[in-house]
Amino acid sequence: MALFSKENRQAFTNPLNLDNPIAVQVLGICSALAVTSQLKPAIVMGLSVTVITAFSNVIISLIRKTIPNRIRIIIQLVVVAALVTIVSNILKAYVYDVSVQLSVYVGLIITNCILMGRLEAFAMQNGPWPSFLDGVGNGLGYAIVLVVVGFVRELLGFGTIFGFQVVPDSWLMDNGGLYLHNGMMTMPAMALILVACFIWAHRAYNKDIE
Repeated sequence: MALFSKENRQAFTNPLNLDNPIAVQVLGICSALAVTSQLKPAIVMGLSVTVITAFSNVIISLIRKTIPNRIRIIIQLVVVAALVTIVSNILKAYVYDVSVQLSVYVGLIITNCILMGRLEAFAMQNGPWPSFLDGVGNGLGYAIVLVVVGFVRELLGFGTIFGFQVVPDSWLMDNGGLYLHNGMMTMPAMALILVACFIWAHRAYNKDIE
Protein backbone atom coordinates (compact mmCIF):
# COMPACT_ATOMS: atom_id res chain seq x y z
CA MET A 1 0.00 0.00 0.00
CA ALA A 2 1.37 3.43 -0.97
CA LEU A 3 2.34 5.73 1.87
CA PHE A 4 -0.20 8.33 0.81
CA SER A 5 -2.91 6.18 -0.70
CA LYS A 6 -6.53 7.28 -0.55
CA GLU A 7 -7.13 5.12 2.55
CA ASN A 8 -4.12 6.57 4.35
CA ARG A 9 -5.11 10.13 3.47
CA GLN A 10 -8.59 9.49 4.81
CA ALA A 11 -7.18 8.01 8.02
CA PHE A 12 -5.40 11.32 8.58
CA THR A 13 -7.92 13.86 7.26
CA ASN A 14 -11.28 12.42 8.36
CA PRO A 15 -10.68 13.08 12.09
CA LEU A 16 -9.83 16.70 11.28
CA ASN A 17 -13.36 17.33 10.04
CA LEU A 18 -15.89 14.69 9.00
CA ASP A 19 -15.08 12.31 11.85
CA ASN A 20 -13.75 14.77 14.44
CA PRO A 21 -13.50 13.03 17.83
CA ILE A 22 -15.17 15.89 19.70
CA ALA A 23 -17.50 17.47 17.14
CA VAL A 24 -18.81 14.20 15.67
CA GLN A 25 -18.02 11.41 18.13
CA VAL A 26 -18.45 13.66 21.21
CA LEU A 27 -15.42 12.11 22.94
CA GLY A 28 -12.82 13.72 25.19
CA ILE A 29 -15.23 16.40 26.44
CA CYS A 30 -14.01 16.39 30.06
CA SER A 31 -10.45 17.46 29.30
CA ALA A 32 -11.74 19.90 26.69
CA LEU A 33 -13.64 21.68 29.46
CA ALA A 34 -10.86 21.50 32.02
CA VAL A 35 -7.77 22.78 30.19
CA THR A 36 -9.12 25.47 27.86
CA SER A 37 -9.37 28.49 30.16
CA GLN A 38 -6.17 29.70 28.46
CA LEU A 39 -4.67 29.04 25.04
CA LYS A 40 -1.22 27.80 26.06
CA PRO A 41 -2.31 24.81 28.18
CA ALA A 42 -4.93 23.97 25.53
CA ILE A 43 -2.21 23.75 22.86
CA VAL A 44 0.12 21.72 25.08
CA MET A 45 -2.68 19.32 26.00
CA GLY A 46 -3.67 18.92 22.36
CA LEU A 47 -0.09 18.20 21.28
CA SER A 48 0.41 15.78 24.17
CA VAL A 49 -2.66 13.77 23.19
CA THR A 50 -1.55 13.83 19.54
CA VAL A 51 1.92 12.46 20.34
CA ILE A 52 0.61 9.80 22.71
CA THR A 53 -2.19 8.70 20.37
CA ALA A 54 0.14 8.49 17.36
CA PHE A 55 2.91 6.48 19.05
CA SER A 56 0.62 4.23 21.07
CA ASN A 57 -1.19 3.40 17.82
CA VAL A 58 2.14 2.49 16.20
CA ILE A 59 3.30 0.33 19.11
CA ILE A 60 0.01 -1.55 19.40
CA SER A 61 -0.10 -2.04 15.64
CA LEU A 62 3.41 -3.52 15.65
CA ILE A 63 2.62 -6.06 18.38
CA ARG A 64 -1.09 -6.63 17.67
CA LYS A 65 -0.60 -10.14 16.31
CA THR A 66 1.21 -11.25 19.48
CA ILE A 67 -1.33 -9.83 21.96
CA PRO A 68 -3.66 -12.45 23.49
CA ASN A 69 -7.21 -11.27 22.96
CA ARG A 70 -8.21 -11.68 26.61
CA ILE A 71 -5.56 -9.22 27.87
CA ARG A 72 -5.45 -6.77 24.98
CA ILE A 73 -6.98 -3.89 27.01
CA ILE A 74 -4.36 -4.38 29.73
CA ILE A 75 -1.56 -4.29 27.16
CA GLN A 76 -2.99 -1.15 25.62
CA LEU A 77 -3.19 0.54 29.01
CA VAL A 78 0.41 -0.38 29.82
CA VAL A 79 1.65 1.10 26.53
CA VAL A 80 -0.38 4.29 26.99
CA ALA A 81 0.68 4.64 30.65
CA ALA A 82 4.36 4.41 29.68
CA LEU A 83 3.96 7.11 27.02
CA VAL A 84 1.93 9.35 29.34
CA THR A 85 4.65 9.07 31.99
CA ILE A 86 7.31 10.07 29.47
CA VAL A 87 5.28 13.05 28.19
CA SER A 88 4.40 14.14 31.72
CA ASN A 89 8.07 14.16 32.78
CA ILE A 90 9.06 16.09 29.63
CA LEU A 91 6.42 18.72 30.40
CA LYS A 92 7.62 19.04 33.99
CA ALA A 93 11.20 19.43 32.80
CA TYR A 94 10.65 21.99 30.04
CA VAL A 95 7.28 23.71 30.59
CA TYR A 96 6.73 23.32 34.30
CA ASP A 97 4.26 26.19 34.59
CA VAL A 98 2.01 24.62 31.97
CA SER A 99 2.30 21.17 33.58
CA VAL A 100 1.06 22.73 36.82
CA GLN A 101 -1.90 24.29 34.99
CA LEU A 102 -2.75 20.96 33.38
CA SER A 103 -2.55 19.33 36.82
CA VAL A 104 -3.88 15.75 36.83
CA TYR A 105 -5.30 15.95 33.32
CA VAL A 106 -2.07 14.81 31.65
CA GLY A 107 -2.18 11.65 33.75
CA LEU A 108 -5.81 11.15 32.85
CA ILE A 109 -4.86 10.87 29.17
CA ILE A 110 -4.44 7.19 30.07
CA THR A 111 -8.22 6.86 30.23
CA ASN A 112 -8.99 9.24 27.35
CA CYS A 113 -11.75 7.57 25.36
CA ILE A 114 -10.41 8.97 22.08
CA LEU A 115 -7.07 7.27 22.57
CA MET A 116 -8.40 3.93 23.80
CA GLY A 117 -11.01 3.94 21.06
CA ARG A 118 -8.41 4.34 18.30
CA LEU A 119 -6.26 1.56 19.72
CA GLU A 120 -9.17 -0.85 19.80
CA ALA A 121 -10.93 0.22 16.60
CA PHE A 122 -7.98 0.99 14.34
CA ALA A 123 -4.51 0.02 15.56
CA MET A 124 -5.54 -3.56 16.37
CA GLN A 125 -6.67 -4.05 12.75
CA ASN A 126 -4.16 -2.01 10.71
CA GLY A 127 -0.46 -1.61 10.02
CA PRO A 128 1.92 0.85 11.73
CA TRP A 129 1.85 3.62 9.09
CA PRO A 130 -1.96 3.90 8.74
CA SER A 131 -2.19 3.65 12.53
CA PHE A 132 0.31 6.50 12.92
CA LEU A 133 -1.68 8.68 10.52
CA ASP A 134 -4.91 7.82 12.31
CA GLY A 135 -3.36 8.72 15.65
CA VAL A 136 -2.00 12.04 14.40
CA GLY A 137 -5.30 12.89 12.70
CA ASN A 138 -7.41 12.16 15.77
CA GLY A 139 -4.98 13.98 18.05
CA LEU A 140 -4.99 17.07 15.84
CA GLY A 141 -8.77 16.90 15.44
CA TYR A 142 -9.03 16.96 19.23
CA ALA A 143 -6.42 19.73 19.48
CA ILE A 144 -8.25 21.96 16.97
CA VAL A 145 -11.31 22.13 19.21
CA LEU A 146 -9.19 22.80 22.29
CA VAL A 147 -7.34 25.64 20.54
CA VAL A 148 -10.55 27.28 19.30
CA VAL A 149 -12.22 27.09 22.71
CA GLY A 150 -9.04 28.15 24.54
CA PHE A 151 -8.57 31.15 22.24
CA VAL A 152 -12.12 32.43 22.77
CA ARG A 153 -12.08 31.84 26.53
CA GLU A 154 -8.74 33.55 27.13
CA LEU A 155 -9.52 36.50 24.87
CA LEU A 156 -12.96 37.24 26.29
CA GLY A 157 -12.24 36.09 29.84
CA PHE A 158 -8.88 37.74 30.42
CA GLY A 159 -8.32 40.02 27.43
CA THR A 160 -5.05 38.21 26.70
CA ILE A 161 -3.58 35.73 24.20
CA PHE A 162 -0.72 33.52 25.42
CA GLY A 163 -0.71 35.70 28.54
CA PHE A 164 -0.03 38.90 26.59
CA GLN A 165 -2.62 41.66 26.90
CA VAL A 166 -4.37 42.36 23.59
CA VAL A 167 -7.28 44.41 24.90
CA PRO A 168 -5.97 47.95 25.60
CA ASP A 169 -6.54 49.36 29.06
CA SER A 170 -8.34 52.30 27.45
CA TRP A 171 -11.09 49.93 26.28
CA LEU A 172 -11.89 48.76 29.82
CA MET A 173 -14.95 50.12 31.60
CA ASP A 174 -12.81 50.98 34.63
CA ASN A 175 -10.98 53.47 32.42
CA GLY A 176 -14.05 54.88 30.73
CA GLY A 177 -14.22 52.35 27.90
CA LEU A 178 -16.99 49.95 26.91
CA TYR A 179 -15.21 46.60 27.35
CA LEU A 180 -15.64 44.35 30.38
CA HIS A 181 -13.86 41.04 30.87
CA ASN A 182 -16.38 38.19 30.89
CA GLY A 183 -15.67 36.24 34.06
CA MET A 184 -18.02 33.46 32.96
CA MET A 185 -15.54 32.55 30.21
CA THR A 186 -13.12 31.34 32.87
CA MET A 187 -15.65 28.82 34.20
CA PRO A 188 -15.98 25.21 32.93
CA ALA A 189 -19.68 25.74 32.23
CA MET A 190 -18.83 28.31 29.57
CA ALA A 191 -16.39 25.87 27.97
CA LEU A 192 -19.26 23.40 27.64
CA ILE A 193 -21.38 26.04 25.92
CA LEU A 194 -18.54 26.91 23.52
CA VAL A 195 -17.96 23.24 22.69
CA ALA A 196 -21.69 22.89 22.03
CA CYS A 197 -21.57 25.93 19.72
CA PHE A 198 -18.58 24.42 17.90
CA ILE A 199 -20.44 21.15 17.42
CA TRP A 200 -23.52 22.99 16.14
CA ALA A 201 -21.47 25.06 13.68
CA HIS A 202 -19.52 21.99 12.54
CA ARG A 203 -22.66 19.95 11.87
CA ALA A 204 -24.40 22.88 10.18
CA TYR A 205 -21.41 23.21 7.83
CA ASN A 206 -21.17 19.47 7.23
CA LYS A 207 -24.83 18.67 6.65
CA ASP A 208 -24.05 15.17 5.40
CA ILE A 209 -23.05 14.12 8.93
CA GLU A 210 -25.88 12.26 10.57
